[in-house]
Amino acid sequence: MKEKERFGKKPVRRSKSDEREPARVYKPRTATQPSKQSFEKSDDESSEKLKKEPRRTLGRGNDREESPRERRGPRKSAPLYKPRTTKVFEDVKNKGKKTYDKPAQREKRGERTNEGTQKSYYEERFGKKAPIIKEDKYANPAEARIEKKKKTTPTPPEFDNTLKTDKEGNIRLNKYISNSGLCSRRVADEYIEKGYITVNNKVTTELGTKVKLTDEICYKGKQLDPEKKVYILLNKPKDYITTVEDPNATKTVMELIQGACEQRVYPVGRLDRNSTGLLLFTNDGELTKRLTHPSFMKSKIYEVGLDKNVKLEDMNTIRTGVEIEGEMVAADAVEYVDINDKSVVGIEIHSGQNRIVRNIFEKLGYRVYKLDRVYFAGLTKKNLPRGKWRFLTQKEVNMLQMNRF
Repeated sequence: MKEKERFGKKPVRRSKSDEREPARVYKPRTATQPSKQSFEKSDDESSEKLKKEPRRTLGRGNDREESPRERRGPRKSAPLYKPRTTKVFEDVKNKGKKTYDKPAQREKRGERTNEGTQKSYYEERFGKKAPIIKEDKYANPAEARIEKKKKTTPTPPEFDNTLKTDKEGNIRLNKYISNSGLCSRRVADEYIEKGYITVNNKVTTELGTKVKLTDEICYKGKQLDPEKKVYILLNKPKDYITTVEDPNATKTVMELIQGACEQRVYPVGRLDRNSTGLLLFTNDGELTKRLTHPSFMKSKIYEVGLDKNVKLEDMNTIRTGVEIEGEMVAADAVEYVDINDKSVVGIEIHSGQNRIVRNIFEKLGYRVYKLDRVYFAGLTKKNLPRGKWRFLTQKEVNMLQMNRF
């Protein structure tokens, strides 16, 4: 018993009579609220008053006036719409008015003002005004100006073009004149015979005369010096004539490379008016002779577009040879560019005759409507659009001079 007393008394159980009592009915709050005086009266009087007065509900409209709720002052009307004042527009203008063509100006660093103190962030932190920083001319996007890049013509690379002499250090006079850029060797021989050339203030008319690089050589009193060599590769478009000077021509290829260099350059070979493709310009007479003379076998590849499909018999005839002006002219190779379109063929030839490719196909009954030179002595049209030009690299010049192509 003592042990049970330690744990305290047993919990009181609820009687069965309490469990049988009915549940309390929920009574909602009525619309009427008792006033302060009603609390002072007895409960009997308040209950009788509630029984006599009918129940009222909160309604809208006219019923709102009969509401038993106490009014807490006069009814306030809705505020009238007031448009923006001029002061608001001035504030917007000062902060940066937004327009369609001019973006809002951003606040400068340290210029954000505190509405309470009317001081900038910089003044509150450091106790002084922010220093004046020179504005960049591109700081405001609305006033930005795009500077056009000046087109600068590329300068020709310098090549090691020292004239080759014999063991005694001599060189032929006509070769010296042609290397000066005055004319070709053949024309130089004519100038020598006519007495236009002087060597060390002495007129020389003998062909095959040899001179040294240190001699003073003049043409009609003007001293000649070995000229720096220039090599220009052009992707010729249509309607341009391959000539240096022609008063009757409306468009010449010299117009396409105008201003490329100070030296006087000449086209190597030629392309007719309707032909397109690679055309080389240089003032190197010796290299020009190597590239144009048939004995050096410099190959050229053309893409030819014809009015009809080329037959296999005609392809074999072109490989074996076609008689043109009493001479047999054979192509090194000829193939279809696209097996599905047999009207376009590629032909490789080393002959330097004028209009030789057109004459070959016209001889066989075809009409050429497209002729494009895509390969010339190892040079290609890679990264060279139509009507554009570029200077040759030292590696390309060396390959041409060593006759590697």
